[in-house]
Amino acid sequence: MIANPLRHLPRDARDTLFMLAVIAWVLAPLLRELPLWCSALSALVMLWRATLAWHGQPLPGRWWKLGLLALAVAATLVTYKTLLGRDAGVTLVAVLLTLKTLELRARRDAFVVFFLSFFLLLTNFFYSQSLLTALAMLLALWGLLTALVNAHMPVGQPPLWQAARIAGGMTLLGAPIMVLLFVLFPRMAPLWGMPADAMAGRSGLSAQMTVGNIARLALDDSVAMRIAFDGTPPAQSELYFRGPVLSTLNGQRWEPAEGVALLRDQDAALQVRGPAVRYQVTLEPNQQPWLLTLDAAPQAPELPQGRARMTSELQWLQNANVTELMRYRVTSYPQFSHGTTLTPAQLRPYLTLPFGLNPRTEQLAQQLRAATPPGQNVTSYLMAQALQRLRSGGYVYTLEPGVYGRDSADEFWFDRKAGFCEHIASSFVILLRSAGVPARVVTGYQGGQLNSFDGFWTVRQSDAHAWAEVWLAGQGWLRVDPTAAVSPARVGSFSRLQAPRGVIAEALLGNVSPAVALNLRALWDAANNRWNQWVLNYTHAKQLNLLQNLGFDEPSWEDLVYLLCAIVVTASLAGAAWNAWERQQQDPWLQLLGRARQVLKHSGYTLPANSTPRQLTELLDGSARDTHPATQSQTAWRNWLLQLEALRYAAGAPDFRRQLATLRQALRQLPRPS
Repeated sequence: MIANPLRHLPRDARDTLFMLAVIAWVLAPLLRELPLWCSALSALVMLWRATLAWHGQPLPGRWWKLGLLALAVAATLVTYKTLLGRDAGVTLVAVLLTLKTLELRARRDAFVVFFLSFFLLLTNFFYSQSLLTALAMLLALWGLLTALVNAHMPVGQPPLWQAARIAGGMTLLGAPIMVLLFVLFPRMAPLWGMPADAMAGRSGLSAQMTVGNIARLALDDSVAMRIAFDGTPPAQSELYFRGPVLSTLNGQRWEPAEGVALLRDQDAALQVRGPAVRYQVTLEPNQQPWLLTLDAAPQAPELPQGRARMTSELQWLQNANVTELMRYRVTSYPQFSHGTTLTPAQLRPYLTLPFGLNPRTEQLAQQLRAATPPGQNVTSYLMAQALQRLRSGGYVYTLEPGVYGRDSADEFWFDRKAGFCEHIASSFVILLRSAGVPARVVTGYQGGQLNSFDGFWTVRQSDAHAWAEVWLAGQGWLRVDPTAAVSPARVGSFSRLQAPRGVIAEALLGNVSPAVALNLRALWDAANNRWNQWVLNYTHAKQLNLLQNLGFDEPSWEDLVYLLCAIVVTASLAGAAWNAWERQQQDPWLQLLGRARQVLKHSGYTLPANSTPRQLTELLDGSARDTHPATQSQTAWRNWLLQLEALRYAAGAPDFRRQLATLRQALRQLPRPS
């Protein structure tokens, strides 16, 4: 049997080590957000405090603590240029909490540490509100409550599991109240919601495309958005979610055209036909203003607040960046035509190329154009020849094509013949523009994976994609995906290039069946999706919808307050009624004995806890021996207590209640014992 290494420690040392472990758990998720000096200082201080507790050494003096505090404040000022704000404030709280452990002597100091820890626990949600963070903080809450309960327990060495059990019971008892407040407490801005910069570290597609940057996104397996289709979804090969449209090439960097106008006359510029596809998008924060939709969505997405606008390149935008989880509904039409009436002047930006770049590609384009058979459409012939070259020319779809230089299209077509989707799409557009065909690059996401657990399509950052749009006279802009010519599996099925696993991932997952790993990830994604839908995205509008379902005709936040107050009052009255009923259910004999104890206590007698009638008579007999002889009141009390004791063993007698009522009345008439 393994001995417990903490058993030899005094009670205060053991409790201190447990509290330090809980504080470390609360601090751990913040380490990536705190400056390096703060993490190092906090770790060193807590290690120092743990060493002092283990060896029973005295705590450091005041000057040590004041010096460390001054150092921390100065470092915070240097790092953030202020002591105010989210990041600076969290840094100071973390430092103050760890420094407070150096003067942890009395219970009062422990309470200060508890409350600072509860506040620091809350700050974790300033940076992440994911399900994993919530689970970690729930465990931290249990640990803090365990330490708090343990601090109130009597002297000795009470086992921590006992305090943990009490803390868990308290948490479960408080859970209905937490759920009630979450569901009904009015969400009124700006009091409700997380800071606008809470998701500042998250990103996805960029407004620019440098050859190679989407390949880096393919290494990111995080969720970009989730889609719930109404009815049968389109084929996976048709799931193109439109993002930034890039028309200007500056060397190796593609950028949007300057001054892209809003779509003024949608009926003339965009014509849709065929059946509609209706779906709901749950978009993760991406720090960008665009709203990803399937091509083409003629009506604005239904936003929870604000309005959306469409550019002349069919991209939907909103006024502010997406800094928190957003859910909106969209109606798209896979069959559409756009840009059929563009003039040569309007098409000029989609023909422009930097001077002097990619000369071999330009030469290839002129050769293909000159080889166009008489009477055949030049654009259709050029596209067919370029796609055939990609299919049969030995080109490879890869995440590691090597570093491309300034003439990226030349290197792709003639030298490397390897690339990711942005290499292929960029080289394809450059080739067509060199031949005088208007073309542009479109970025977004393609495909996704159906989660069999919840029915949502999960689109990840690894699904980021780039394709081309080519303008044909009389048809307008036509989507062409040259990557499909190189790797049909990339578009036709769920086949994505993945980075090789690291040593740790290979050790943990190397022997796991791919099917099992896929199911586990789908299950976790479904749980995360439920968390996003029902917790993070539980908005004021959902609260009002709940009231409507409860029968309110025109609900408002005042109705929420009234309903919450009514439930609280009803619950309080129900609790009071339960308490009264429980008192009635208590043993009436014990109630009568309790009243007798209270009278004796008020008369100055010191009574042992849970004393029996026999013990009380012995106490009176001892007092009588001191007075010589016993007083009349002491004798009366002794006789009454003996009758009460005798009645206990006659609880099944037919006249038990009558005798108990007689003793109850006799107790009221007994004089106070002297």
